[in-house]
Amino acid sequence: MNLAPITVAIHTLGRDARQDFIDGLRDGLTRTPKVLSPRWFYDERGCELFEEITQLPEYYQTRTEMSILERHALGIMLTARPASIVELGAGSCTKSRVLIRAAKGMGTLWTFVPFDISETTLRNSASELVDEFDDLTIYCVTGEFDHHLSQIPRFGRQLIVFLGSTIGNLDLEQARMFLSEVRRLMHPGDHFLLGVDFVKDERELLAAYDDAQGITAEFNLNLLHRINRELDGDIDVSAFEHVALWNPADHRIEMHVRSTSDQTVTIGAAELSVQFDTGELTRTEICAKYTRAGVEALLAEAEMRPIEWYADPAGRFGLLLAGHALQS
Repeated sequence: MNLAPITVAIHTLGRDARQDFIDGLRDGLTRTPKVLSPRWFYDERGCELFEEITQLPEYYQTRTEMSILERHALGIMLTARPASIVELGAGSCTKSRVLIRAAKGMGTLWTFVPFDISETTLRNSASELVDEFDDLTIYCVTGEFDHHLSQIPRFGRQLIVFLGSTIGNLDLEQARMFLSEVRRLMHPGDHFLLGVDFVKDERELLAAYDDAQGITAEFNLNLLHRINRELDGDIDVSAFEHVALWNPADHRIEMHVRSTSDQTVTIGAAELSVQFDTGELTRTEICAKYTRAGVEALLAEAEMRPIEWYADPAGRFGLLLAGHALQS
C-alpha cells in the first residue's frame, strides 16, 4: 500500500513567551481590579493539573463533550466532508482524534492542522497522531488566537474546530473578534464546529470550578507558583486562596485568587512591586456560559449560519456545526 508522505511542520509564530508573561503581569497587576490571563496557567505543572481536573466527578464538560463527539462524529463528517480539519487550541488533540477517525473512514480527509500556543504540546501530539494515522499529513501551527489565525494554511475544503467551551474564556467583545477571524478563514463549503457550555444551575457550575478535592484550587494557585519559578517572584502562595464566583449578569464563572492579608510582593524579572489588600481579588479566568440563541446571534454577527446542534440528553453541553453564510 502506498502511504501519503507525513509532514509535521512547526511554525513558531508567537512572540517571546517570557517577555509576553512579563508584559502581561505588568499590565494586569497594575489595573484596578487586578487581572491575570488564563493563558499563563499552562506550564508543565498546570497542564498536569488540568488533565486531573478533566477527570473529576464535578467537571462534566470534558466527558460530556467527548460523548457527544463519539455519538455524532460520523454525522458531522458526512455534512462537512473536509479535506482538512483545523483544530484551534488543539492541546493533546484527544477529542479531534474522534473526528479524524470518522473522516478517515470516508476517504476525504488528507490534512490535520492543530493550532496551539505551546510548541512542545503540539510536537508531542503530532508524534502520537503520526503513529495512529500513518497516511495523514499533519501541519502544526503555534501562535495566539488574537494574532495568528490568519497564518493558518488552507488545504482545500476545511472543518475548523474549537472545542472544550474555550470560547467561554473570552469576554463578549473578544468572542466577537475571534469569530470574525474564524469567518475570514472560511470559504463557501467550509464548516465550523464550536463547543459551548450551556447556562445551568449555579450550584452545578460552581462545583465544577471549586471541586471537593481542591484540584482546581491547586491549578489556580499554580499560576502564582509559576511567577515565582520563572520570573523571580517572592509571592507567599499560602497567603492567597482560590475563589470561584458566579456572575449572573454576564452568565459566567469568574475564578480569582484572593489575598488573605495585607502584603507586598515583588516580581524581579518584571521589576514590579505590587500591594495586595486583605480580601482583594485578582481575576485569573472567566468561563462564560451560553444559550443556543446567544451563540446563534454571535455567529450571525460573524456571517456564519447554524446548521445543526448536537447536545447530551441532559442539555448541559452542546456542539454547533455552522457554515459560511453564503452557502446554501
